[in-house]
Amino acid sequence: MTSSSEASRLDSLETRLTSLETRLNDTHARLATAEDELAILRLLAAYSPRVDSGDAEGVAELWTEDGVYDVDTGVLEGHAGLVEMVHGDAHQGLIAHGCGHVPSLPVVLLDGDHAVATGYTQLVVRSSRPGRYTVLRVTASRWELERRGRVDAPDRGWRVVLRTARAVTDDGEGRALLGRSRER
Repeated sequence: MTSSSEASRLDSLETRLTSLETRLNDTHARLATAEDELAILRLLAAYSPRVDSGDAEGVAELWTEDGVYDVDTGVLEGHAGLVEMVHGDAHQGLIAHGCGHVPSLPVVLLDGDHAVATGYTQLVVRSSRPGRYTVLRVTASRWELERRGRVDAPDRGWRVVLRTARAVTDDGEGRALLGRSRER
């Protein structure tokens, strides 16, 4: 038979254990969210070095097989469309001349196995003046992503389903895209 003080002590220990379990579960959930955000940031950061080095297959790997890149200069569908864009004369001309797609840090919003990231990219090209570069374009981008792979993979299975990109100009499309940065 347990005494009243022993029962009280056991109740206290049980309460503390329950509290620790709750805190551990909360910490685990926050860590998983941070891992997803980091994986998405790494995925988006990979775009610029890949596209600027002409790594067409590497660019395509960032998207799902059925992914779409909807840029104001045209719509690219699937891996084949992305590879064609990187190998195309316009892009190869930029690379040959000297260019860099310089991204901003995007706002990432997670919703389970879906995410949205909104940010900017500047297309910087080498100027005709030695040692000088010019911003050719500022683009607003909305990246829509899905987790379609293993959670324990280095990229946690995240891939781009749709990237919508619009130049920030007086037509307002780029600004409107940025205005959706709080939408999932």
